Amino acid sequence: MAVQKSRKSKSKAKSRRTKKLAFANVISDPVTGEKVLRHHVSPEGFYKGKSVLASANSDE
Repeated sequence: MAVQKSRKSKSKAKSRRTKKLAFANVISDPVTGEKVLRHHVSPEGFYKGKSVLASANSDE
């Protein structure tokens, strides 16, 4: 098993981690066109182009 020769400094470790966070998983919704995090429902209630939230008027 590989073992590191010396300890990594805090700044080296943090800079290596931030490269993964540099590109946020933001996409534009195909229906509304607004920016949404991947695998999240948009504020309008759409997910993957389909309406997933029932509107307030449909409860009647």
